[in-house]
Amino acid sequence: MDATPLEQAADSLARGRPLFLKREDQHELGAFKWRGALPTLERFRAAGTESVVTASTGNHGAATAWAAARTGMKAVVFAPEGASEAKLATLSELGAELHLVGEDLDAAKDRAREFVSERGLAFFEDGAEPAQFEGYEAIGREIVQQLGERPARVVVPVGNGALLIGVARGLEADSAVGVVAKEAPVMALSVSAGHPVDCDRCATFADGMAVRVAVPLAVEELVRLRVPFVEVSERGLAEAVGAFAAAGIRVEGSAAAALAALDVLEPVEGPTVLVVTGSNIDEELHRRAVEQPESFPD
Repeated sequence: MDATPLEQAADSLARGRPLFLKREDQHELGAFKWRGALPTLERFRAAGTESVVTASTGNHGAATAWAAARTGMKAVVFAPEGASEAKLATLSELGAELHLVGEDLDAAKDRAREFVSERGLAFFEDGAEPAQFEGYEAIGREIVQQLGERPARVVVPVGNGALLIGVARGLEADSAVGVVAKEAPVMALSVSAGHPVDCDRCATFADGMAVRVAVPLAVEELVRLRVPFVEVSERGLAEAVGAFAAAGIRVEGSAAAALAALDVLEPVEGPTVLVVTGSNIDEELHRRAVEQPESFPD
């Protein structure tokens, strides 16, 4: 697959900083998840698997369905009730068998596991497959190649942590920073503790970051990599969605997290890269973030 673009940020986003955007939203699926789904399903297929079951708020499920079509497999996706209509539409278009269950991703994941146990099928847990980490390493390598030097900082939105693991590995330097939503902090809390911890909330509109239960393998790897984390508020995410929109870029809440993090991170000397993870956001939610960011909690 071709590399996604690395472009200099508009002045309105850079605000005098050397700032670059890694445009993972430019893939045909509008998100980065294909990089992890394709190698994972290729491994499943090589082992003789014909159907794979997963759970997703949208982008991972779409990438799984997309990869399934390319590997001659069937994709079954469990998504939470109330998932993004735009993302669900993509899932349907890609031919996934879709089940809407549970109030959040982790509840949908529990039902997917039950389904797998009942049917004897393979389960693809987002963030728990080493092939995903390997797929996301390409993003870090591309950033270095396209920039022509190692960046001072690469800011990565975090849901289950797989993307951050891959980017950090690909950079081969201690320059990656993870961003979690203040209302979905389980990965930051778990990495700080050195093991998965209980968390009772994932109430963020950035559905790609709305994780309540940490993936143990991802926590273990992030602890080993010693990647630092910062938290951003819902209002900060909304304001960042609006800032991107003013610069002519449509992003979903999770993609906006990297920009929002600049308001809480200490400045660094040298280029900073934001990983723009995806553009798939419902129209009404996008409009509210752009026009009424104050309606989101700070």
